Amino acid sequence: NLAVGERTSENIKIDLGAAHFNNSEEASERKVQTFDARGRDLLTGLPKTITISAPEIAEALQDQVEGILGAIKACLENTPPELAADIMDRGIVMAGGGSLLFGLDGLVSEETGMPVHIAENPLSAIVVGAGKVLDNINLLKRVDISSK
Repeated sequence: NLAVGERTSENIKIDLGAAHFNNSEEASERKVQTFDARGRDLLTGLPKTITISAPEIAEALQDQVEGILGAIKACLENTPPELAADIMDRGIVMAGGGSLLFGLDGLVSEETGMPVHIAENPLSAIVVGAGKVLDNINLLKRVDISSK
């Protein structure tokens, strides 16, 4: 029960975050095994430091990771067959900050049976792509955007 700031939260995710932690080999690949998080104890209101581990953070991120996997699977289920064949051959390209979550690329590959690649510049790839769509707005008409 510790309230932490956004910067601390982001540092914890970057240093310890993982899509899953199934074995000690994965744990040993991490440079950082624990993190001393400083924040405010929600019970006492006083400043407090706790030590958290990578498996604890992986568990905390599990719902979000499952949501990402569900969205990818739903997208693939709605993909036209000819495009699905291309994706099977070339793989999935992940972009954005979430793509950098330790082990997410491997988990997506494992769950979909497809190769997974991380974009060359994942933090800026989404903005660059959006800019390209705005440069040619007709491309957007070819994309099915719906909330179900």
